[in-house]
Amino acid sequence: MTPTKIIVLDDDPTGSQTVHSCRLLTRWDVPTLEEALLDAAPLFFVLTNTRGMDAAHAAAVTRAVCRNLKLALDALSAQGIDLNPIFVSRSDSTLRGHYPVETDVMAEELGPGLGGIDAHFLTPAFFEGGRFTRDSIHYLVVNGVPTPVHETEFARDSVFAYHHSYLPDYVEEKTAGRIKAGEVERFLLDDVRGDVSSRLLALEGNRCCVVDAETQADLNHFAAQLQAAAAQGKRFLFRSAASLLTALAKLPPQPVAAEAMHEYVRNGKPGAVIVGSHVKKTTAQLEKLLEEPGVLAIEVDVDRIEGERTELLQNVLDQAKRGHEAGATSVIYTSRVERQFPDQAARLAFGEAVSGFLMDVVRGLPASLGFLISKGGITSNDVLSDGLALKSASVLGQILPGCSVVRCPADHPRFPDLPVVIFPGNVGDDDALATVVRRLSA
Repeated sequence: MTPTKIIVLDDDPTGSQTVHSCRLLTRWDVPTLEEALLDAAPLFFVLTNTRGMDAAHAAAVTRAVCRNLKLALDALSAQGIDLNPIFVSRSDSTLRGHYPVETDVMAEELGPGLGGIDAHFLTPAFFEGGRFTRDSIHYLVVNGVPTPVHETEFARDSVFAYHHSYLPDYVEEKTAGRIKAGEVERFLLDDVRGDVSSRLLALEGNRCCVVDAETQADLNHFAAQLQAAAAQGKRFLFRSAASLLTALAKLPPQPVAAEAMHEYVRNGKPGAVIVGSHVKKTTAQLEKLLEEPGVLAIEVDVDRIEGERTELLQNVLDQAKRGHEAGATSVIYTSRVERQFPDQAARLAFGEAVSGFLMDVVRGLPASLGFLISKGGITSNDVLSDGLALKSASVLGQILPGCSVVRCPADHPRFPDLPVVIFPGNVGDDDALATVVRRLSA
């Protein structure tokens, strides 16, 4: 039987938040992709960071990854190593991201080599984060209340705003009417929990499908049928949040329990927390963390970055160094005032400037750091690819539901074997960030 490899193009590095013992790639040259394809893990992630880009740049990056993937798969096939790839465009469980840009490019680039894409599936459920789909309406649990996502702050995102939680309407809105709501194939809960094999085998022409799911068992059952159809030659593409990956990968429990992750901390030393995300949940979590003993608050006034960058950077690093020597975990966070921008380009440019500053902070942190926590999806991607300059990293597991721990390689020039927590901006209760720091400081 031809082995299956799940290949995930992740628009920020938080898609590994339900899996472990796999690779995250921040580079996608052909040799790096070949190594990942040959790895024993059933899946790997290519961190494209496209959620932090404009649509044209996101399309170009996605196209480059897909073309190199084809070259890598062809090179292995020429050596007699054939794989059955499952392609996933992993994105946000609150429906933010470049849809349909990324799935369009993936279908265009990967489809011809596969005989065409028969269908693409929107599966945004992420149960650990309180996101589920019922009657094709996607919900987020807010303070214990299931809330249609278009009623939450995420639908008002300045780059990825939308007006519909009913997924067929969301598809019509995002495709500007190219795919009508009535043309979307709906897989409701009764369907997902039953036998849909014949429906899956009948799909063709890159049909858009949306999938209900209230529990992991729902997606596990549905994924088994998807994989059976794929084994019979059907070619599917997925626009998914993290929980579908759990169903597809079928991994055993992670090697080290979440509560015992302090085992990975280097020499029992204090760590550092980098907070870039600005969503309300992050701000609430930050406030709780700063009430903890043994933490040092270091605020970065983002209005000073343009004119006083050198002085500000040195000040932040000096505070972090003194805090580390005193046994404190430094919490380095951007000022919480939400700025207004004239257009999307200005917002993205400002975000890049702030991220560039934070990455200089990461590079200058004490070399004996015990652990690092990165709060925010785009921030985390930049920490891995730029601040730490990793080509790839290994996912150790989850320290909280939805919060992955990865580790720098043993030969890293500054931070060998450093555990790094990838903490999405929109995950966890108010005490979650403090909980992670407590677990690593045990």
